[in-house]
Amino acid sequence: MNPTTILVVEDQKIISLGIEKQLRIMGYALAGTATTGEEAVRKAIELRPDLILMDITLGDGIDGVEAATRIHEQINVPVVYLTANSDHATLQRAKLTDPFGYVLKPFEEKDLQTAIEIGLYRHKMQQRLRENEQWLAATLGSIGDGLIATDERCRVRFMNSLAEQLTGWTLADALDRDLSEIFHIIGRRNRELVRNPVLDALEKGETSELAPDTLLIDKTGRERPIDDSAAPIRDVSGKVSGAVLVFRDITERRRLEDHVRQAQKMEAISRLAGGIAHDFNNIMTVITGFSELLLVEDLPPADRLDYSRHIHDAGKRAAALTQQIMAFSRKQMLVPSVLNLNTIVRDMGAMVRRLLGTNIELAVEMAADLGEVTADPTQIGQVILNLTANARDAMPNGGRLELVTANIELDETTTRLHPDLKPGMYAMLSVSDNGCGMSDEVMGRIFEPFFTTKGVGEGTGLGLATVYGIVRQSGGHIDVTSKLATGTKFRVCLPLIPKPAPPEIKPEIRPPVKSHETILLVEDEEMVRRMTTMILRRVGYDVLEATNGLEAVALAEKHGKQIRLLITDLMMPQLSGREVADRLTALIPELRVLYVSGHTDDILMQQGIEKAAVDFLQKPFNINALKFKVREILDRPE
Repeated sequence: MNPTTILVVEDQKIISLGIEKQLRIMGYALAGTATTGEEAVRKAIELRPDLILMDITLGDGIDGVEAATRIHEQINVPVVYLTANSDHATLQRAKLTDPFGYVLKPFEEKDLQTAIEIGLYRHKMQQRLRENEQWLAATLGSIGDGLIATDERCRVRFMNSLAEQLTGWTLADALDRDLSEIFHIIGRRNRELVRNPVLDALEKGETSELAPDTLLIDKTGRERPIDDSAAPIRDVSGKVSGAVLVFRDITERRRLEDHVRQAQKMEAISRLAGGIAHDFNNIMTVITGFSELLLVEDLPPADRLDYSRHIHDAGKRAAALTQQIMAFSRKQMLVPSVLNLNTIVRDMGAMVRRLLGTNIELAVEMAADLGEVTADPTQIGQVILNLTANARDAMPNGGRLELVTANIELDETTTRLHPDLKPGMYAMLSVSDNGCGMSDEVMGRIFEPFFTTKGVGEGTGLGLATVYGIVRQSGGHIDVTSKLATGTKFRVCLPLIPKPAPPEIKPEIRPPVKSHETILLVEDEEMVRRMTTMILRRVGYDVLEATNGLEAVALAEKHGKQIRLLITDLMMPQLSGREVADRLTALIPELRVLYVSGHTDDILMQQGIEKAAVDFLQKPFNINALKFKVREILDRPE
């Protein structure tokens, strides 16, 4: 091993010679000597010693402090100061150069050796620490997630490059700022601030995950959906000294999930196409047949009434079937609402039976006192369809499927095994089959995206992953038990919501025997327009008819404030319903508007209409629904 080389910077020749002698006795090698600051800088860069012994007070030119500053700007070498001046001002200047030790003149040989060895050791440790920091920074900078580290006061200490990109903040700007300034997160649906998981990690000392459907708003105001988690950082004593936040942009994943969810809805409709066509043909046979019988002039009044009721019932069946198809084929904004799982199971009954076929028995057992939950009904319907289809595939030779609902209580013993659950009351939906069952290995992976036990082209491996995502987004939990050759049982648990106070009983709004207001009806479908006009005129309204938006504008310009209510279809040629309403309300500010449509919620969103914020009537509607809605709008206070 080569001896340690030392550069001696001392303007007093006799002192310099004494130091050189002591260094050789101690086993160090002399790299060289310098008597001025300028010479010290030049020789340090030229000789690259392992350590420099630097006198602070030198002759003419720069002193030792300035020389050390210039040296550190170009090379990384430890400096130990030699000085007879220990005044406060000198020491403060020397501190700014990050010295590795001081030796006060006159000094003993052991004092000099101790200062040199400590200086060399500190420099070695600093180099190792710097290398570790560079390695760590490079590692954290190369991972595919954004990462932010904070101290115990939630102030930013580190950000990797992806975190800088996602937040719009640089590390230099974010350093020592409170994390809430850098990491601004809100709920996607309620637009309210979301509690940062770092706070829980710091306060509880536990890993914490971000709430679902959270948006990160960067420095420029751009929003992006994210997933993240935070974990505490502990010091050697176990005390929480900070936290690390790991997050990722899930825009692409969200788009893929929406695409998969939409594709699965369409797949369900495709499977049901034959059965639905059969149902529609039966319905149309009833309507056509009884309509032809009504055209016979010599029918008794009782028969006419009976046939009319059959036609009416068939129309209601067609409307219900259409609504089911629309619910599972449209791409819509998912809106959670208060619902009862029994209602979803009951509404899905016909579709489930079609999916199962004739060789599988369906048994349904619903708790009469089942509590209410908050979820999106379309999503829950998709859960039932996916689990049903999965059970059907497990019973290729026929079998039995059971749908059961019940109120259950999950205690801490159960919830401790599942971090996503909290103790309390839940509404449970179980889907059980007596099919082929699954092995433990398969059960451990069934919720993984793209995992499937089916052959190529027989399944995407996304059905149960989608079910898992829907249940988790709804704040619930799903588990599965299975045994080979015996069957499988999926259990979906959604937290119950407190029972609301009984609604205030309001007197029923009944339309008067005769009304008198003028209504402008805009409808491009002739039969619908004629029927709606007949209903309104029978009540007593004066109805102006328009087949498109331009006709409606012309009528409004002619009749002006005489028109009290605009009833308009949303989808029409020339002008949309929204455009007609905008033009007419500008012309008649006090005009009230009722939108009507047979399309899905997509049309409302495309035209910038929130159903909850406007008066809307879904086609098909019955006579009373139309009369009551029109009267309610006209009687509403200004």
